[in-house]
Amino acid sequence: MAKKTTNAVTHEMIVRDVRAGNVRPVYYLMGEEGYYIDHLVDFLVDSLLQPQDRDFNLITFFGAETDMQSVVHAAMGFPMGAERLVVVVREAQNLKDTAPLDTYLKSLDSPNAQPTAVLIFCHMNGTLDRRKPTAKLVEKVGVLFESAKLREWQLSKWVTDYARRKKVPIEQPAAELLAEDVGADLSRLAGELDKLTVAANGAPTGITLALVQSHIGVSKEFNIFELTDALGRKDIAKVNRIANYFYKNPKQNPIQMVMPALFRFFSQLMLAYYAPDKSRSGIASFVGVSDWQAERNIMPAMQNYTGRKVMDIIAQIRRTDARSKGVDNPAISSEDLMKELFFFILH
Repeated sequence: MAKKTTNAVTHEMIVRDVRAGNVRPVYYLMGEEGYYIDHLVDFLVDSLLQPQDRDFNLITFFGAETDMQSVVHAAMGFPMGAERLVVVVREAQNLKDTAPLDTYLKSLDSPNAQPTAVLIFCHMNGTLDRRKPTAKLVEKVGVLFESAKLREWQLSKWVTDYARRKKVPIEQPAAELLAEDVGADLSRLAGELDKLTVAANGAPTGITLALVQSHIGVSKEFNIFELTDALGRKDIAKVNRIANYFYKNPKQNPIQMVMPALFRFFSQLMLAYYAPDKSRSGIASFVGVSDWQAERNIMPAMQNYTGRKVMDIIAQIRRTDARSKGVDNPAISSEDLMKELFFFILH
């Protein structure tokens, strides 16, 4: 789910309140992760207006093509044959003058206020300044929702939760691999999961690792997920097999994709040494990974690497990443840089 903001408003809370009939006059949806913003605006429109009422009671603006005064003027109108007028402002980040909105919001902050419209703002790739009056007024009379980008360690749980809502089982390795391969693009993740749900075709096993590998084009053995697993276990033969595959297929496995994955894995490993509770669940909770990932990847690696070695590895990964971008490296190829790094990690 989306990261909670200081006012603790979540996607689930908004959905629950609207379904319970608790509809607010203003929804300001903002943040770096567009998935929840798009989902919420669609949910609000579908919940507040019947399809036959939308021709006259749904007004849509685009921030680059309008001004706040026009938006506010529309919100002061009256519905025709419906309970509410719904005004949607897409690309609201392009609206600069918030003074008319502030005046409108103040008018709603009255015991006698009877708004006839629901005003929905979609503010992408940024947020309102919470210190300024507009944000404070929205929080007071409506809903201010921030959809933050999920961190990498949150993605596999998001995949698992999404599959659960779809009522389809998913293997933990499948969730981990899907999250690793697709990354933090929730719209794409949801799309891949929808396709995998269809491919699972109601099978009791649900979405398996083999299904993910076959449908999203990930090699069963030669992928980042298997590479970090082999590095953690110091399986030199397997690391070399995967690395050689990467060298032969640089477009599918560029160094720019490998370095962040390695940095993330060894940073999690470094953090695990500081966990006060060294049990599987204790490490998982402290590091921010699943219990399965802690048991499969982190705990074996803790047996194979000292904290000092991991610190040196992280420094070497940083150096390799910089050199791959041309820093202090006029001629060394990506393949040779990765060979040097893997040798350093394993010896």
